Order: sequence, then structure tokens, then C-alpha cells
Amino acid sequence: MLTFEEVKSNEKIKTFIRKSDETLAALGFTEHSFAHVMRVSDIAGNILQDLGYDAHEVELARIAGYMHDIGNMVNRVEHSQSGGVMAFYLLNEMGMRTEDLCEIVAAIGNHDEGTGVPVSPVAAALILADKSDVRRSRVRNTDKTTFDIHDRVNYSVEKSALRINTEDKTVTLRLAVDTEYGSVMDYFEIFLGRMIMCRKAAEKLGLAFKLVINDQPLI
Repeated sequence: MLTFEEVKSNEKIKTFIRKSDETLAALGFTEHSFAHVMRVSDIAGNILQDLGYDAHEVELARIAGYMHDIGNMVNRVEHSQSGGVMAFYLLNEMGMRTEDLCEIVAAIGNHDEGTGVPVSPVAAALILADKSDVRRSRVRNTDKTTFDIHDRVNYSVEKSALRINTEDKTVTLRLAVDTEYGSVMDYFEIFLGRMIMCRKAAEKLGLAFKLVINDQPLI
């Protein structure tokens, strides 16, 4: 079986991740480089691990999380679909077995809120991990006077944490938001679609999704 460590060490995949982030930087988007993909990889794997999925599915979730944004090198529009196709060629070249290829391609191809659906536990874990990574350090713009709403919302989030409670069967995204830079309404204005997708992903895993901002339950 092709392992996450082998995928993470592949220089071609590293280059794709780096170049994808450079494309997004040129377009003015937040950071999507190794800090983001490693965090998503870790969280996606941990979600399935906490829920008792076997080590193989955990490994697939980590690989999908690591590679999920490579399609941005082509274009931000429909990057999930292009990323899935790119992942197929890269992982097939590395000798990944067909069943695992199908799982990862489907997860990457369905992680974006525009067209994505949590079609499997791996896809659901990837969605929750990706959409929960909102934080100040992802903002590239250093001039606060020119922040757009995406900059303001991401910069306002001082801390984010995704927690699973297996007894209550809930997954909770907790955010600490500095309202000097972005309001709770700002957050919902740009992230409502993502939160709806998180709810559907949680349901796929047999969980209820909860959102808590500044200790106030909102979903």
C-alpha cells in the first residue's frame, strides 16, 4: 500500500503544492501552502481515527488532505475536479492500487462547497478538516486598511479548533473571533455555504455539526 509518508516525500507533489499556492498568491487568496495542507491532512486523519475507522482509511484521509488543493495550479475555478484528475495521475504513477485511487480522487473532487458532496467517510473528513482551517496566519495582505471581507474574516479568527465528542456524537468548530476586524455576520456572509457543507459531512459520519463563536453556540 502506498503510504502517506511516501506521498509527502514525493518531490513532484511538493512542487505541485508550492506552485498551486503561488497561483493563489497572485490572485490575492489566503495561504494554501504546506501549513494549510498539512493541517488539513492531520485533522482529516484524526477525525477518522477518533471515530474508530481503520488505519487504512485514516491513511487515505491524510493523503487526500495533503493533496486536496493542487488543482489551484490550473485555476481556482473548479479546482477540486482538476485536482482530483491531477491526483489520479500522480498517485497512479507512484503505484497506488485502484481502490485507493478511487477513494482519494472522489474525496478531492468533492471537497469544494460549490459542487462537492461528502460521498464517503474520507471525503467527509476532508471537508470538515478543510473548512475548519480559518485563522489569522493565512492572511497574506499586511496592509489592514486594504482588507477585503475574506481578509477581515480570516484575520479576525485568533483561534480555531475542531473537536469530536464520540459520546454525544457531535463535531464542534470553536472559533475565537476578534470583532475589531470582522463580525460574526461577516463570517456567515462568506462561510455559510461552507458551514452547510460541514453539516452534511458530519451527518455522513453519523455526527451533528455545531459552530461556537466566542463561546456562543450558533449552529
